[in-house]
Amino acid sequence: MTEWKAFTVETGDRVATVTLTGPGKGNAMGPDFWRELPLIFGELDADPEVRAIVLTGAGKHFSFGLDLPAMSPLFGPLLADKALAAPRTEFLRDIRRMQAAVTAVADCRKPVIAAISGWCIGGGLDLIAAADIRLASADAKFSLREAKVAIVADIGSLHRLPGIIGEGHLRELAYTGRDIDAARAEKIGLVNDVYADQQAVLDAAAALAREIADNPPLVVQGVKDVLDQPKVARVADGLRYVSAWNAAFLPSEDLTEAIQAVFEKRSPEFKGR
Repeated sequence: MTEWKAFTVETGDRVATVTLTGPGKGNAMGPDFWRELPLIFGELDADPEVRAIVLTGAGKHFSFGLDLPAMSPLFGPLLADKALAAPRTEFLRDIRRMQAAVTAVADCRKPVIAAISGWCIGGGLDLIAAADIRLASADAKFSLREAKVAIVADIGSLHRLPGIIGEGHLRELAYTGRDIDAARAEKIGLVNDVYADQQAVLDAAAALAREIADNPPLVVQGVKDVLDQPKVARVADGLRYVSAWNAAFLPSEDLTEAIQAVFEKRSPEFKGR
């Protein structure tokens, strides 16, 4: 079995459980996460013994989202040489590589059930939007946080969530960057059901995965393929557009201020520059 740095993967009874482990605080998504995610889901997609997948986070939280300190080299050259084509081109390549990592979850032929507890922020929301089904514990909290750190969300939540929660709810979450609790998430359709605690949601996700795994695997994969077909091209076009948009317009004084505020553990002061 492969030893992963940002995940653990366990298989049994035709179900795989993929657990985010960090190493950043709150399972934050650093370089190891982005490198390993598509490899894991590629392997699970090809494994005939796996018929369904549970995706969850280690510890109290699903994920704090992008590990800004660990990923700061991604932004450094862009901000330092923001008028030049080379760093913009490299940044575009990096965005599309990260997009492809999450798309590997959506493209996996095996249904993916996200079991969410604690915080699910930013990139965490991108990740669960790529899952087929989302379940939450009562303590789960969600935030499409990118606007608060001067970034247009570019890894897939803006493109996948309209079909899950509708445009009105998505625009509210994306424009404000506010936090919502599990009850609100269930009300708007972000999650199917809410359970009492983390163990209860993990048990429910495992039971649902086993129920799916008991059905004819090729039929389940066919159902997923048919359901996904209308949105594949739309999502792909949207991801290419936002990656080009961010490569052109992401560098800003506000982004620099947001990153500095994270390192200095203070509230940012945005000036629209």
